[in-house]
Amino acid sequence: MDHVILTSMAVLGGIALISAIILYLASKKFAVSEDARILEIDAVLPQANCGGCGRAGCHDFANACLAASEEEFGNLNCPVGGHPVMNKIAAILGYAAVEREPTVSVLRCNGTCENAPAKIMYDGVSSCRIANHISSGLSGCPDGCLRLGDCVKACPFDALHIDEATGIPVVNEEKCTSCGACVRICPRQLFEIRPRGKNGRRVYVACRNTQKGAVARKNCKAACIACGKCAKICPEITVENNLSYIPPAIDAERFGTELAKACPTGAIVATPENADE
Repeated sequence: MDHVILTSMAVLGGIALISAIILYLASKKFAVSEDARILEIDAVLPQANCGGCGRAGCHDFANACLAASEEEFGNLNCPVGGHPVMNKIAAILGYAAVEREPTVSVLRCNGTCENAPAKIMYDGVSSCRIANHISSGLSGCPDGCLRLGDCVKACPFDALHIDEATGIPVVNEEKCTSCGACVRICPRQLFEIRPRGKNGRRVYVACRNTQKGAVARKNCKAACIACGKCAKICPEITVENNLSYIPPAIDAERFGTELAKACPTGAIVATPENADE
C-alpha cells in the first residue's frame, strides 16, 4: 500500500514539475514586453479612473496615448488633469499638446421648488433612473430634474450637491473636472459640459422641456416657451422642437446679459449673475 502511495505521489509530482516547466517556457515565448513609457504616462495621470477621457481607466488611456500618432494624440484629453497633464504626456512622447479651453458641467434645468412646485408625491426608490421610468417627476415636467440626486452620488470629485432650498443639484465649479459622470448618469440628459468662458462668463438655456409653451409653463415658470426672442438677438441660437438652444461658442460677454434679460420666463441663465453690476 505504501508503495502505491509513493508511486502516486511521484507521478503527481512529476506531472506538476513538467507542467511548471511548460508554463515557464510558454510565458517566456509569448511574453509581451510593455513599453517603459507606459509607466511614465501612468505616473503623471491623476488615477481618477473616472472614464471622462472615454477610456476604461487611466491605464487604458495611457495605452491609447502611447499608440496614438501625433495627430491622433491631439484628439485625446484627460479632463481631470487638463492641459498640465497632457503637456507632461506630450513631453514623454515627443509630441506637442493641444491646449483646450477649460470646461465645466452645467445643469440645463431651472426647475426649482419655487419655479416648479411639486404636484405629486413620489415614494418609490430614491433613484432618478428608476423614477424616470415610472413618473413624470414631482413637478409634472417630463424633461425636468427629478431631484433624487443620482448625479450627486455619481460624481467622484464631490462637485455636486442638492440645494435644500431649490431642490436641484448645484455644481461646485472649483471641484468640477468635467469628467462627465453627471452627463452619463442623468436619465434626462440635463447636464452639459461647456466652456468655462472668459472670466467665468457663460450663457445657456436652463431648460430641456419640449412641450408647447403653455403646457411647459404650467409645469415650470422658468420653462422655455420657444418665443424666439433670443434668436432675434443672436441668429446662431436655434429654436427647434419647442426649445431654444444656445451654442457654447456664443460670446457670453457680449450677449449673455442681454439674452438673459430678453427671456420672458427666465429660462436663459447668464453667469455670473452680477457680472454687469
